[in-house]
Amino acid sequence: MPTSPEIKTVFTLLEKTHPKTMLEQMAGSSPFQMLVATLLSARTKDLTVIPIVKDLFKKYPTPKNFLKISVTELEKKFYKIGFFRVKAKNVKKLAETLVEKYDSKVPDTLEELISLPGIGRKTANCMLNYAFNKPAIAVDIHVHRISNRLGWINTKTPEKSEEALEEVIPKDEWINVNKLLVGHGQTICTPINPKCNVCQVKKYCKYGKNKFEESKTI
Repeated sequence: MPTSPEIKTVFTLLEKTHPKTMLEQMAGSSPFQMLVATLLSARTKDLTVIPIVKDLFKKYPTPKNFLKISVTELEKKFYKIGFFRVKAKNVKKLAETLVEKYDSKVPDTLEELISLPGIGRKTANCMLNYAFNKPAIAVDIHVHRISNRLGWINTKTPEKSEEALEEVIPKDEWINVNKLLVGHGQTICTPINPKCNVCQVKKYCKYGKNKFEESKTI
């Protein structure tokens, strides 16, 4: 199990070079806009989502504005996004639910967020982190992969990773998990052929150290 100082050291090193996540790039947007963007980003590259939502929010900035747009029209706007038809329906239902039940405001608790149409735990925890500055660990495939490679946890699914990471990472660092590991996973610690030779946290990584030892025996 990693020590708290070791975890903090890894985060400090990653902070120096980390590319901004989509939600960091959307700093200043409303919680509703951040929620819609996160919902749309599932299985879709941020570079695809960001221009689409920025254009969308110019005309439809609030949940009430979305009541005026049809699912068919949303599908046309989302067609470059993976699963665009399902996401269009969820965005429409999401806006309606927020207007009807929450006075157009995005709730700031995990339980309420995951009750919303199309919102799972990862998206809910992202909102708690980025929109409400609350401690939460948002686990996507990058966070799951890297935290296991580092040797911080030993899990098979993102759901189990969230639970395990909560046990080992100091709560005041939870907000850094998604922010720092996602970009690292997209650029350095990739699923196939990770770039361990240029990784700034290799000496703290179980996978990286094992790979280095293996290379010495060849």
